[in-house]
Amino acid sequence: MTVRLGILAMLEAKAGAGDKLAAFLEAGREIAVAEEGTVTWYAFKISDTTYGILDTFETEDARNTHLNGQIPVALGQVAGELLASDPDIKLIDILAVKLRSRGCGRCPQASACIRVDA
Repeated sequence: MTVRLGILAMLEAKAGAGDKLAAFLEAGREIAVAEEGTVTWYAFKISDTTYGILDTFETEDARNTHLNGQIPVALGQVAGELLASDPDIKLIDILAVKLRSRGCGRCPQASACIRVDA
């Protein structure tokens, strides 16, 4: 697996809407799990009003599929209620990755296989 592309989306919640934005992001995980081309998907909180999403992909096609998928549509539907400003979305290049190897159970060496599951 060569994770080389990503999306970093920074989100600023309206005053008092941080908990609702957090719940929205937590629910978004289920959509991300169903996206075959999304390798990793993280939703995170920096402060009571600052949140973000970091996605990673192996191909440009997978990243474009995600950008045109359900999560951006869902975010657009709640943006007026939850966000203080438009999301700050940046397409990023991944320079290096470290994933913990869990192995698949079929390989003679755990380090010979990386299995990433939800």
